[in-house]
Amino acid sequence: MEKAPYIYELRMKVRDYECDLQGIVNNANYQHYTEHTRHEFLLSHGVSFADLHQRGIDCVVARVTMQYKVPLRSGDEFISRLWIKKEGVKYVFMQDIFRAADETLCLRARIDTVCIVNGRLADCPELNEKFGPYFA
Repeated sequence: MEKAPYIYELRMKVRDYECDLQGIVNNANYQHYTEHTRHEFLLSHGVSFADLHQRGIDCVVARVTMQYKVPLRSGDEFISRLWIKKEGVKYVFMQDIFRAADETLCLRARIDTVCIVNGRLADCPELNEKFGPYFA
């Protein structure tokens, strides 16, 4: 498998309350991890959801696909990495989560997002300009 062209990474740590009775991270929390990573990525490029919303632009998740590989456990540090591509009006975030101690792949995800501009599905020239250099 070819190496993913990651453009951003965020280190985090599993908290006790994110684990289920089996002692592993509950599957729903991985979606929180990927969402937090996307938000931090956007902020690192000067993009604020609140600012976009005030201007009538809402970026929303249209589809999530997650492949769970190896579970994280309480106290594990992990690295959430992403890269982005464009497919029509979709901004597709490819995100992987690795256990920091040994770089083991724990999760592989694809998150399709779209923009609703003034109530209608539309392309977002501002995001295209900001992230265009990353699109393959």
